Amino acid sequence: MTNIQIRKYRDEDAEIVKEIFAFGMSEHVPSTFTHILKQPPTQMVLMCTFCALMASSKSFLLPILAVTLLLAGARQMVVHMFNKYIETSCKSDLHNISETYLKQKDSCFWVAESDGRVVGTVCCVPNETAAGCLELKRMSVRRSYRGMGIAKALCRTVADFTRDRGYAAVILYTSVVQTDAQKLYEHMGYKKIRESVVPEFWTKIMSFTVLEYRLDLQQDRKRD
Repeated sequence: MTNIQIRKYRDEDAEIVKEIFAFGMSEHVPSTFTHILKQPPTQMVLMCTFCALMASSKSFLLPILAVTLLLAGARQMVVHMFNKYIETSCKSDLHNISETYLKQKDSCFWVAESDGRVVGTVCCVPNETAAGCLELKRMSVRRSYRGMGIAKALCRTVADFTRDRGYAAVILYTSVVQTDAQKLYEHMGYKKIRESVVPEFWTKIMSFTVLEYRLDLQQDRKRD
């Protein structure tokens, strides 16, 4: 990794951070759509639709068109879900990063900078459910800068910050479709401790699973 600097977020980074986040999330649309197609309920609906129209119309054209429209609708639904999540995030914690992360106790937001250009982000906050743990969030690296060790450096930055403040572990959440992220976290020593399906109607149908990972840290000092 050359010419890469990890530094704290500055207010002038706001728009580029949102851009990196939005592009990073949008990249998961194809893998999420593929995940949906592999689910038995999806395959059953497509097969039943095709067979029913085939039997009633005695034509290949109508069932093929119907299945194509269903697939297009399913993909549009995935795009809508991700766009909604991106919009909600940009209006919540990413709306005022300094206030949300830099001014709160045991929270921080960092960017990775290459030759003056922000190319990656990560942040952490105290986890709401696991006492004594910080939560790694908003990890994203521009596609053209991946494979350079930036994500690993961002992970280490969060781990060092967590250890310095005397917390026992880092917690993070990722999804079943983010296989590259899972490999990264496991390589960095994170252990998968829990799987859960997002409790919403469509995500239950899709079996969209959220994975919880934990990195236990050796404590060198007590928390202030």
